[in-house]
Amino acid sequence: VQLQASGGGPVEAGGSLRLSCARSGGTFRRLVMAWFRQAPGKEREFVSAISLSGGHTDYADSVKGRFTISRDTAKNTIYLQMNSLKPEDTAVYYCAADGTLIRGSWSMSSQYDYWGQGTQVTVSS
Repeated sequence: VQLQASGGGPVEAGGSLRLSCARSGGTFRRLVMAWFRQAPGKEREFVSAISLSGGHTDYADSVKGRFTISRDTAKNTIYLQMNSLKPEDTAVYYCAADGTLIRGSWSMSSQYDYWGQGTQVTVSS
């Protein structure tokens, strides 16, 4: 399984970006894909997750109402639409995937087997 993340870049506070994560390889009956982020000097933290089959979603409290996760099953791709960006959203964003998670563990980075390379998001004030 390979995950290819893209869409990061510099943006001013209040602006928007859309991240993409394309998956190739693997066959899953119950795939969950997620976004995590890691700022310098901080631990990796959960941002959002989506189930590829049912489209159920979950968000960190810090991004609720500003970020929207979505999926295109035909393209094996998920997206993270990020609006009203804040300087504290600055981080490297990683996409992750796993085929065995229960919903209660979606926010746990240690539970994901597959990771993409990160994409840098830098929000200036």
